Amino acid sequence: MEKYILALDQGTTSSRAIVFNKKGKIYSVAQKEITQYFPKPGWVEHDPLEIWSKQAGVAAEATTKKGLNGKNIAAIGITNQRETVVIWDKHTGDPIYNAIVWQDKRTSDYCDQLKADGKEKMIQEKTGLVIDSYFSGTKVKWILDNVEGAREKANAGDLILGTMDSWLIWNFTKGELHVTDVTNASRTMLFNIHTMDWDDDLLELFDIPKNMLPEVKDSSEVYGHTKTTVFASKIPIAGIAGDQMAALFGQMCTEKGMVKSTYGTGCFMLMNIGDKPIISKNKLLTTVAWRINGKTEYALEGSIFIGGAVVQWLRDGLGIIKRSQDIENLAMSVESTDGVYFIPAFAGIGAPYWDQEAKGTMFGITRGTTDAHIARASLEAIAYQTMDILKAMEADSEIDIGELRVDGGATVNDMLMQFQSDVLNTTTIRPKVTETTALGAAYLAGLAVGFWKDMEEIQATWKEDVKFQPTKDQDKIQDGIKGWYRAINALQSWSKSK
Repeated sequence: MEKYILALDQGTTSSRAIVFNKKGKIYSVAQKEITQYFPKPGWVEHDPLEIWSKQAGVAAEATTKKGLNGKNIAAIGITNQRETVVIWDKHTGDPIYNAIVWQDKRTSDYCDQLKADGKEKMIQEKTGLVIDSYFSGTKVKWILDNVEGAREKANAGDLILGTMDSWLIWNFTKGELHVTDVTNASRTMLFNIHTMDWDDDLLELFDIPKNMLPEVKDSSEVYGHTKTTVFASKIPIAGIAGDQMAALFGQMCTEKGMVKSTYGTGCFMLMNIGDKPIISKNKLLTTVAWRINGKTEYALEGSIFIGGAVVQWLRDGLGIIKRSQDIENLAMSVESTDGVYFIPAFAGIGAPYWDQEAKGTMFGITRGTTDAHIARASLEAIAYQTMDILKAMEADSEIDIGELRVDGGATVNDMLMQFQSDVLNTTTIRPKVTETTALGAAYLAGLAVGFWKDMEEIQATWKEDVKFQPTKDQDKIQDGIKGWYRAINALQSWSKSK
């Protein structure tokens, strides 16, 4: 009987299940969107019961639609939206409140208070993170402080908490397993990335009882077996990683200095920095990449708020393209931007500038500027922002980046990928399988059960599709980069004079 790996990809907007074969190729896919709740401005929630129901549903659908059953599945790997957190009653399995999503801003004022109280250095040194409402710890505190009776039940030992991986595994095992992995734990702001354990000082600061927390495991090991009726037979659950770490592993960035960038609505870049954490001087995050066979690897992470979203804005806001894929032909209809620079700071600009007052700005417009110049400047802005993050990574790690592995929707744009290679003056590689998040979860699970015997066998399944090499005419590219920095300086001057 042919065996496969089932990867469950529980994302922010949908729950997916992808079945992979031994060659790391997609055999079957099922997907369902999940409802977004916005109870107040800046608040974002999900229904945990809907997430469980839809994730179980797509898991069954992806296997049965190709005539497979539980016996065909060698293992399940789980990857998930990070930082989104839920608290539930450990006796009944009922959530006491909706899951608070990573995008939620309700604890921003509390985060500002923590900074004012001088907690920033301590938290960064222990967790590798900056203080932000993004992470799970402040969300948990909010639920305990604001849901009636929650704190009393937590103190009595009746409540447990977890990120989406923990919630799914608890349900798949009918309450037998309350676990997470090191990657998800490292995004809670409650986990010490040096001791690799929950941190008592942080739990005290956020007033969270330790008995609520899941047991922290490796990213690749057999945690237990399914007990639900989703599958007739028991299947080992054997891999867990937060989505961006799973993508790093799916891209096989297993050596120190290797980097992947995911081009979605925003862009997420991670660099493998080896077995010792480096605390960033450029406001990048230090995070756990994975732990396999007890060996921890770390990563630096940088986020771009507006990546592919700039193309959506050109389509929906300006109406200069009808479909997102039209941007490449429009941008290529001119040879250059003619000196136009666009900084899409719709939500401020992130690392390495961290200017929340910045707004989207265009420089260099003349009477000769056309929609094609704006389209080209928009694509170039994605590449320039990526360059800024990678330069910060090189500065923090003291490693010269030899190549960039890319994935995500925008990577189908050859013009963008070529320009990315040019401004970085390094090779940019797009793989054949761009579903690298689910693939990483599959690799981690398959490794744990011997589906793939070792990293070398997995490495052999990773295949590049296109390799973009930087242009030899670097003088012109360097002139463009100088213009980008000039535009950034002008924007910062404008935002600081507010």
